[in-house]
Amino acid sequence: MSLLVAIRGWSPDPWVVRFRKAAHPRPVIDAREAFDPATIHYAAVWKPEPGLLARLPNLRAIFNLGAGVDALTGDSTLPDVPLCRIVNPDLTARMTEYVVLQCLMHLRQVEAYRRLQAEARWEPIDQPAATDVRVGIMGLGVLGQDAAEVLKRLGFRVAGWSRSSKAVPGVEIFAGEAALDAFLARTDILVVLLPLTPETRGILNGDLFARLARDGVLGGPVLVNAGRGGLQVEADILASLNDGTLKAASLDVFETEPLPASSPLWKHPKVILTPHVAADSTPEALVEVVLANIALHEREGRLNDVVDRRAGY
Repeated sequence: MSLLVAIRGWSPDPWVVRFRKAAHPRPVIDAREAFDPATIHYAAVWKPEPGLLARLPNLRAIFNLGAGVDALTGDSTLPDVPLCRIVNPDLTARMTEYVVLQCLMHLRQVEAYRRLQAEARWEPIDQPAATDVRVGIMGLGVLGQDAAEVLKRLGFRVAGWSRSSKAVPGVEIFAGEAALDAFLARTDILVVLLPLTPETRGILNGDLFARLARDGVLGGPVLVNAGRGGLQVEADILASLNDGTLKAASLDVFETEPLPASSPLWKHPKVILTPHVAADSTPEALVEVVLANIALHEREGRLNDVVDRRAGY
């Protein structure tokens, strides 16, 4: 039962090496090399060439090597076989690290202190407590719930919003469109971990930013997007930063990736920018998840973490 590894946007080499070592004696095929499509039964992928998977007549399952599956679900030729997303403690922990780091940087005003340091100015800034700051998390899947738990332990007042109601101990829950305004109105730091679907595309726009809390101790609302670039309207983010609707933003994902060098976001003084690395995990952590899922399928005919294609996650 051969496994195809097809990766674009990352270096495929460490993934191919790790899969071949861990999967032996199962054949592992590098999609960059010539291969017989009929021999492939499983595919481990990240943003593969559109149409590639449709050319595999005996494909039984697809394993996405990152948290977001929109690059696959957006391929109209995607074959009708189970699509599995990655759920892994290492990936989850790394996303939580990123979210917590950004919330603390805005809470403790790290960027303001760096500007003072550059000017050799000793100037303490009034410091609110975490207990005075309201964090709102959009997207309460595995990643959102884990981040909420850690932020709550640090003292932040955490709420969450999702399409359907969830139960997270100690976290105020808002569900559905009817509750979105109330959720935004109590949020000082908006953390976005939503999947990209037709319903969520462009949801982070000027209208939404204008509905965020205006009475918080940070002096204005902050956006943290570590979900998907297609969620945000970057022209609206820039306009909202410039007119004060947003105080600051931490962005790990973008409408176009890599982010063009011409983008004003690179040098904007109110933006903390990272190149889609919030939940970067390693082949060592994720390869075993894929292989365990394949083994489960071959042993019991079922798979873990199958994506609902209609929902998009």
